[in-house]
Amino acid sequence: MTFSVPGLVVARGIAIGRAVLVGSSRVEVAHYFIDSTQVDSEIARVRQGRDTVAEELQRLLDTMPADAPHELAALLEVHLLLLNDEVLSIGVKHWITERLYNAEWALTTQLDVICRQFDEMEDPYLRERKADLEQVVERILRTMQGVAQPVVPPVSDTSRRKTQQDLLLEDGMDVPLVLVAHDLSPADMLQFKTSVFAGFVTDVGGKTSHTAIVARSMDIPAVVGARMASQLVRQDDWVIIDGDAGVVIVDPSPIILAEYGYRQRQIELERERLARLRHTPSITLDGQKVELLANIEQPADAASAVRAGAVGVGLFRTEFLFMGRHGNLPAEEEQYQAYRDALEGMQGLPVTIRTIDVGADKPLDKAHKDDHLNPALGLRAIRWSLADPAMFRVQLRALLRAAAHGKINLLFPMLAHVGEIRQTLAQVELAKAELDARGQAYGPVRLGAMVEVPAAALIVRTFLRYFDFLSIGTNDLIQYTLAIDRADESVSHLYDPLHPAVLRLVAEVIAECQAQGKSVSVCGETAGDVGMTRLLLGLGLRSFSMHPAQILAVKQEILRADTRKLTPWAQQVLEAEEPALLLGH
Repeated sequence: MTFSVPGLVVARGIAIGRAVLVGSSRVEVAHYFIDSTQVDSEIARVRQGRDTVAEELQRLLDTMPADAPHELAALLEVHLLLLNDEVLSIGVKHWITERLYNAEWALTTQLDVICRQFDEMEDPYLRERKADLEQVVERILRTMQGVAQPVVPPVSDTSRRKTQQDLLLEDGMDVPLVLVAHDLSPADMLQFKTSVFAGFVTDVGGKTSHTAIVARSMDIPAVVGARMASQLVRQDDWVIIDGDAGVVIVDPSPIILAEYGYRQRQIELERERLARLRHTPSITLDGQKVELLANIEQPADAASAVRAGAVGVGLFRTEFLFMGRHGNLPAEEEQYQAYRDALEGMQGLPVTIRTIDVGADKPLDKAHKDDHLNPALGLRAIRWSLADPAMFRVQLRALLRAAAHGKINLLFPMLAHVGEIRQTLAQVELAKAELDARGQAYGPVRLGAMVEVPAAALIVRTFLRYFDFLSIGTNDLIQYTLAIDRADESVSHLYDPLHPAVLRLVAEVIAECQAQGKSVSVCGETAGDVGMTRLLLGLGLRSFSMHPAQILAVKQEILRADTRKLTPWAQQVLEAEEPALLLGH
């Protein structure tokens, strides 16, 4: 029976495929596809974990004191029975063998399948056994975490995608897959970035949550904030993700499938037409040159930036190098190589690299998750770096060394105080001194600051005394100006890029940078929104940084624009009580 689940529009387009559910275990697990040659070893890892837990439980039973409660022994016996349940073991083998899930993913997937069966049971006693099964599986997962983890072959984006597609074809499973989850960690998003998924759906998240941002960078349809989607959708259900409307359609009828198939083909034709603009200079009708830069999360993303015609990287989010490593932060040499790879990937074009920005919706991993009431207002971004100067200088030294190989602009996130600025610049000088003492070469860098806190926008003149350039991070600027948690779907309707206060802060920063002859860009999601392009041009912006997938659509808007007409119109928008009405939003 066809039904739909509403959510938030975050990455446009249409995806049609079979649902793949990511388990919601309380234990953090990795999710990745394996090679067909790894099937036996993955099954063996699950079996080893299960056998170890069974031995532990049996030992507890055998050594239990005579006066121990009878209920405790009965509970352990139930857990032993569940451990050896064929439905669990056969299901796990299925997900590993047929779908090529890694062992932990297969285990949590089968757990979800069985838990749903428990939920449908009429007997209250049997329903309550779901909690026992969850405890058993978590024991297996925790045991497996102590077992040496398999190494995922280090292949390129293209070859990894091709390998998985080939495996699907070999198994007669040439069917598109869409990912459905309660939420996805940044580490998972990076794993899935090189996979075969045609689209994403999550229960939680906002338009500028990390899941939404990475989905846009992958240029695939996504819907977040779909509430109970992961509970309503079952493994292998046919699903349509309508990224344009922010709706997930489950078990669609043949007529609905045909309609969306037609829309998919139209979208593909539009992409092919836009691709012809790749080598066209980004110049308005009245001759204004506009710089179109790319946002990237990994050095390998540089290739897609070049393919899209970006003239440089306006934001390299380095925090994705640090995430999902269970506290083992990348060493200086590893970071240096990553930054150098990004430079080489951009083929001599400039790269703006932001120092690590973790916290709030981007914890390093679950073990480092910020449990404070207001993590977005806590120890994050530059505050986190300055709280650990030794770690900060590891990154600074790596960046400075990489600058010997190309043009690097160094960008610092979430500055708000003059004291923070001075501390940050002092750390840069200390990093240079440490490299001098080692006799290691390093290159010159331009220093810039993110304007993403209202305080920074209001003292922009002070910032420009210290920095060579500024970059406006609209995602956080909107969040902090309007007191909206941008990852919370319950208040997402209040997240408004066109709020008069936000627009005035953006306009003032652009105007002050122009007056002082310093460069300024917008690197938040607003930069890649074609509905905002004309307004930003009218406000004087001449440098946009966005995900590579958005560049050509924004370029098309720029080629059709005349800033002589847009400038007076933009002033009218600034003065309006409801700017959205003038933009037709």
